[in-house]
Amino acid sequence: MSNIDRIAIVGAGVAGMALAILAAKQGYQVSLYERGSQVSSMGAGVTLWPNAVYIMQQMGLEKELMHLGGTPRLMRQFNQQGVLLGELDIETMNSLSGFTSVTILRRDLMKLLDSALDGLGVERQFNCTITPEAITGLKQDFDLVVGADGRMHSVVRQVLYQGQITPRYQGFINIIGISQMDGALDNAIHDYRGRGERFGIVPVAADVCYWAAAWSTSMDKERPLSGWYEEMHRRFLGWPDPLQCVLSSYDKASLRAIFVHDLDPLPYWHEDNLLMIGDAAHAPLPTSGQGACQALEDAWHLVRILAEEDELDSALPTFYQRRIDKASAAQAAGRQLAQGIFAAHSEPPASVSDISLEQLTQFWMQGLAVE
Repeated sequence: MSNIDRIAIVGAGVAGMALAILAAKQGYQVSLYERGSQVSSMGAGVTLWPNAVYIMQQMGLEKELMHLGGTPRLMRQFNQQGVLLGELDIETMNSLSGFTSVTILRRDLMKLLDSALDGLGVERQFNCTITPEAITGLKQDFDLVVGADGRMHSVVRQVLYQGQITPRYQGFINIIGISQMDGALDNAIHDYRGRGERFGIVPVAADVCYWAAAWSTSMDKERPLSGWYEEMHRRFLGWPDPLQCVLSSYDKASLRAIFVHDLDPLPYWHEDNLLMIGDAAHAPLPTSGQGACQALEDAWHLVRILAEEDELDSALPTFYQRRIDKASAAQAAGRQLAQGIFAAHSEPPASVSDISLEQLTQFWMQGLAVE
């Protein structure tokens, strides 16, 4: 192990929780700081592709994950009239990688990660707003301070870049939610696309799904949320039956409207003993399908590198070099797909049937020590 003993983690999202688990299991003294009153469960659901499920296995959580989540067999792509445009064979991709893709409600994923911390000796502090001044104090009190504090308002990123890095709005809104279903999805992810519009439905169980309705729009934070929800119903009225089922059965408390931002690839993620990971460092668009997956990879790689390197001065640059290409590729893939769907006068993206399962699997599993 390196000469690092005490680690402070800012943010109790996927990246922060995973890092806390993996670091504590390796004997580090970990303190976790969260500005909310409890573990963050922002978002409706998450698809954990094989690379993420590999990390969950390394944390000893694969069996519980499989119990809580769903295992879709296909991704089906349709136009807004319901005509099937293509399919992605998820089961074959799982076989190629050796790991099963899992869909799970975000609240269940976060409960699973939170429960995994019990008994590991991690100090958890909630209702703890970390300011730039507080970061200075943490840097003095801990050997390593890790910002896992999200894409939009990362204090650690603000400190590292003196507030000069601003997330970029990518021209579309996502409204997400959780709905009851009647099994009509046939255990397949459904992806409906129109010009400048998209509606994705992801089954978690036979009677539960999460979904996202998206369309290109200017950013208007003054408009009431009710106005956006009403527009969603108008826009997707007349689209195929599964959408109508979702829109007639959602849990109102699960609804959330998001003006979707991402980050440009950054030239560094660290300075001295301060580091950022996850969305704070390389937030991709949801169209990448890799936000939570890359956050989990960050946590796993960081703990491995800390065990390999004797000094923090070499460990953090090594971490950046090991992660930047793959994280940037996920960012680029998310932007390319989003531009094809939401950008004016753009060519529609290729069908999922055109994706090489072998190449996709190789990319996702790249850098993971899979035997």
